[in-house]
Amino acid sequence: MSASAVLPEEARELLAGRRIELVVIGGSAGGVDALIGLLPVLPSTFRSSVVCILHVPPDRDSRLAELFELRAALPVREARDKESIEPGVIYFAGSGYHLSVERDRTFSLSCEPPVQFARPAIDVLMESSADAYGPAMAAILLTGANYDGADGMCRVRERGGLTIVQDPDEAQASAMPGEAIRRCAPHLVLPLSGIRALLPLLETP
Repeated sequence: MSASAVLPEEARELLAGRRIELVVIGGSAGGVDALIGLLPVLPSTFRSSVVCILHVPPDRDSRLAELFELRAALPVREARDKESIEPGVIYFAGSGYHLSVERDRTFSLSCEPPVQFARPAIDVLMESSADAYGPAMAAILLTGANYDGADGMCRVRERGGLTIVQDPDEAQASAMPGEAIRRCAPHLVLPLSGIRALLPLLETP
């Protein structure tokens, strides 16, 4: 099935003329399964940077980069402090530290208090990414059981970025996407199949 057959007309209109350099994808409960359905659709020629953040217990090492490097066509690695963000790479937030994006488009790790009971927190990553990239970013919020990500999505929209939320009716945990919809009226609310069709189009022309 072609992307045009899956995506609503509104989605195609929102993409027209947009230059997306960074895609941030956040989720919690059920997020791994959702990403398994999303990241493999990105071709090896994809030109934007992708940063994924899922809630990981602070006392457990994240193995997400290892899991997805076997499934994705793009290079996959865990984000490192002071590392420059490269195009065509999928990054994962590690455990125990907040992950931020600085205005010079490098990563920053910090041990500040948890946000919405989470560290790394989706809000921290999305808000800092919005300040660094403005309209050149897209944020995708997936399934999750708390409200982390709602503030981040609001900041992305305020800064001119594109906001996409998984349809709560099909999410494994509806609280996270539902709160984002209530708080900031994202540009698109799509089922996972729609996000899968949209994701490869979120890149620099």
